Amino acid sequence: MFDEKGYVAILLHAHLPFVRHPEYEEFLEEDWFYEAISETYLPLLDIFERLAEDRVNFRLNLTISPSLASMMNDELLRNRYLKHLYRLIDLTGREIERTKHQTDFNNLAWFYHTRFQHLRYLFEEKYGKDLIAQFRKLQDAGYLEILTVGATHGFLPLMEDHPWAIRGQIMTARDYHRKCFGRDPKGIWLPECAYFNGVERFLFEAEIRYFILDTHGLLYGKPTPVYGVYTPVFTPYGVAAYGRDPESSKQVWSADEGYPGDFDYREFYRDVGFDLDYDYIKPYIHPDGIRVFTGVKYYRITGKTKHKQPYNRDAALNKAAIHAGNFMFNREKQVEYLNSRLGIKPIILAPYDAELFGHWWFEGPDFLNYFFRKSCYDQKVFRTMTLSEYLRQYPTQQIVNPARSSWGNKGYYEVWVEGSNSWIYPHLHMAEKRMNELANHYYGHNDIENRAIRQAARELLLAQSSDWAFIMKTGTAVGYAHKRFSDHILRFTRIYNEVKSHSVNLEWLSSVEDRDNIFPDINVEYFK
Repeated sequence: MFDEKGYVAILLHAHLPFVRHPEYEEFLEEDWFYEAISETYLPLLDIFERLAEDRVNFRLNLTISPSLASMMNDELLRNRYLKHLYRLIDLTGREIERTKHQTDFNNLAWFYHTRFQHLRYLFEEKYGKDLIAQFRKLQDAGYLEILTVGATHGFLPLMEDHPWAIRGQIMTARDYHRKCFGRDPKGIWLPECAYFNGVERFLFEAEIRYFILDTHGLLYGKPTPVYGVYTPVFTPYGVAAYGRDPESSKQVWSADEGYPGDFDYREFYRDVGFDLDYDYIKPYIHPDGIRVFTGVKYYRITGKTKHKQPYNRDAALNKAAIHAGNFMFNREKQVEYLNSRLGIKPIILAPYDAELFGHWWFEGPDFLNYFFRKSCYDQKVFRTMTLSEYLRQYPTQQIVNPARSSWGNKGYYEVWVEGSNSWIYPHLHMAEKRMNELANHYYGHNDIENRAIRQAARELLLAQSSDWAFIMKTGTAVGYAHKRFSDHILRFTRIYNEVKSHSVNLEWLSSVEDRDNIFPDINVEYFK
């Protein structure tokens, strides 16, 4: 051990909307989940376990949203993912034969074939298809601190007038986190980092000790934080707030200056699912003939050109090691400077979307591997740390009222409430009021109506997901977002009407329970 001058807290935010369609043999949007497992969650677990085996003393903060955890725990999705993986193993086997006279591509075909076989071994044999259990194991060993999120990543500031809706999001998340990880969460990633004054009282009720803000949410607080974002602050409710460090974020996130744009790294958008002859690739894309990403990508970024060069795995790993060293060096200098100027041991909070590491930036997990190893052995300026560990070590902090904020474009709420998506909120607000009515006046009368009201709570939570508004704004899968939101609101409304008229259709209710089976132990009391 050494007398460090400060701390670095890497935080990965792992979230996907709940996408599960048992009514179809294959469903396009379920691929979001399968890609994330192959490219982010399995590679990260593999690296974390190897770090632990090598006794590298690392600490990482990781959010796993309840909706993502629900998908990881779902047997149908687990088995569908395995089928997806076997199909990729078959594809890469064929690619080895197809590219046998093209040395560069043949080497890559072998690389992918070996990689997918290793992922299958990890998922099916080593982990028994249970990713949550592996994350919990690393948590219990002290390497990971796992934070929660809102139950379905609902945008909390737009529920401010309906406190029971916020309580439903927070307490349901707390309960499911406890079920998955065997302990209550100490911290929470407010969905979209969206903060409004007073949300802390719901966090306090759930016994959550801290939450995450974007930089300006802390810096524009009152009074101005003495140490900026380099220590947490306490809000008047006694819950701590951490602010994002802009300098470390820029090195990774920036489209122009960030590491992931380096020309040696893998090009995300060139995939054999789009590049190869349709008849050849048809068995490996969507059954309706829609071309999709397979994860088999043969090119490197190369530069701003359409003429991409073949991907060189060794060169990419070498660059990841260089970038990890550079990131470590910059954190050393940053910590030394802050320590000398502020007279404290600062904490540098560097939060990122987990899927940046592996999915968008293929070499991202390797970057983290190198960073943690180098930080452990090649420097004596900072230690990596969990956020609750810092609060235990430094329990006295300034009291500040943070500013309304989010980490969306322009820093406030516009991304989730503007021309493309504002139409959803009158429907959500009506459903929130009706959920309160069902909980207060109809719950507890008979078993069938109780079942229906529990399902109404699930449908409300699923409709509240901020992902639908975000997708409508970005224009990526707008039709799907419209349909998902509308379906959940319509199901909620039907349940509401049937409960009020004491005419619950049990056969239809059973089919909805089977389809939208999130949070089996949901507690309706939170919506009172």
